[in-house]
Amino acid sequence: MTITEEQIKAFTDSAQQAARLIKEKAENGGCIQVASHLDADGIAAAGVIGKALLKLDANFRIRIQQWVDEKIVGELVSDKPDLAILSDMGSGYLELLCKGFKGIDAIILDHHQLLGENTCPTLTHVNPHQQGIDASRDLSGAGVAYFVAKALDNTNVELAPIAVVGALGDLQDKYEQKSLGGLNRIIVEDAVKAGVLKEEKDLIFFGRETRQIHKALANTTSPFIPGISGEEDKSLAFLASLGIKPKHGDKWRALRDLSEEEKTKLCSALVDYLVSKGYSSNALNLVGNVYTLLREEPWTPLRDAREFSVLLNATGRLDKPSLGVALCMGDRSAALDQANQTLDEYRRTITKYLSWIMEKPGRIEELGNVYVVRGDDFINEKVVSTISSILSTNLAKPDKPLLAYAKVPEEDQVKFSARTLDMMTARGLNLGEIMRAAAEKFDGRGGGHNIAAGAQVPIEYVDDFIKYVDVLVKQQLGR
Repeated sequence: MTITEEQIKAFTDSAQQAARLIKEKAENGGCIQVASHLDADGIAAAGVIGKALLKLDANFRIRIQQWVDEKIVGELVSDKPDLAILSDMGSGYLELLCKGFKGIDAIILDHHQLLGENTCPTLTHVNPHQQGIDASRDLSGAGVAYFVAKALDNTNVELAPIAVVGALGDLQDKYEQKSLGGLNRIIVEDAVKAGVLKEEKDLIFFGRETRQIHKALANTTSPFIPGISGEEDKSLAFLASLGIKPKHGDKWRALRDLSEEEKTKLCSALVDYLVSKGYSSNALNLVGNVYTLLREEPWTPLRDAREFSVLLNATGRLDKPSLGVALCMGDRSAALDQANQTLDEYRRTITKYLSWIMEKPGRIEELGNVYVVRGDDFINEKVVSTISSILSTNLAKPDKPLLAYAKVPEEDQVKFSARTLDMMTARGLNLGEIMRAAAEKFDGRGGGHNIAAGAQVPIEYVDDFIKYVDVLVKQQLGR
């Protein structure tokens, strides 16, 4: 769907309105509280806002949260801020926020589907859905934050690469050959024009810039390659079978060092291998647009935008989000070393969970209209969304959405994550609506995008919730 100039202007006008309020509060020395989501996009959004506030010499504090509820709003309000900013979350909780922020100036910078109406005169809401823009693919939370930062000061175009990282972390590369489109395209063009980003076609693997070839293959989880992901020795054997040398003399080679002939050979062999394992064509997007951050040092995980996004996701999912925010705001010292260690742990964790799921076919349970992965207390609830994203693109028959859940430690709650593919949303499937309706029926909260959504539900309703989601999917698809 083409975005019109009128839609773009209406959205940027709303961003400028938020920027004016932020600037006013900053110049008056007001206390600004920022709360953002813990995934890669949310951390990137927090970094963009934080850097913009730092440039204004503002008095601010950033906190990273897993979701929005009465407790989180209460904590923000208890600090008596002059301004509260929610980034990459909030649009699905308008009634709650209007009640909680009554009499307090607040801004929502989000891209999730809207629920309810903004009836609070002190609540400024910036969300491309209000202009009829598909924000599940055309703009991320970090992108919304970027447009506000750019409205604050045009020199903030230097933050465009961080917004690109956020969009890729939110899997918005859904245009031709895994490129970014919609309002994200404006951000990419800003970054390229400013000389801080390069866009080109190449193999898309984790560690394209930084890892030895066999390690890049072993660390690839999207797609998850059975017998290769997590297995460096088998990755080396796979390369040897193709006649691709992992070293040039005594120096290890990275994917970026391969010749075009070698890249073609590797790509073809991997496609054949994955097809032999029953993977669908949706899992075989091995070549596409790659985004290189030109101001970052080669051989660091910040050089490639997708790798940067995985690094941010790792810090958020493993309870170290401050490292991710620091990186987005420019810290390249101790924070980078600690984040790299966190990333290694995160990759091992993801591989462990995927291997556990793949070792027994029954762990991906097929119901009438959905697939279900019961992570219970084995899968970390902060990682379950990553697992569902990877699995949804690796399904042999991607004809149904995937629903995964994990228990929330020390709470009588479970965290659900639902994912589907564009082919399903084109048929009218909207997971955000389904997860919201099902969660509300069973005393929980839910929402998100049409293609990706989540919910928190009391543990005693797990089976009832799954059955109801199955029914709602059937109804939406008219099966």
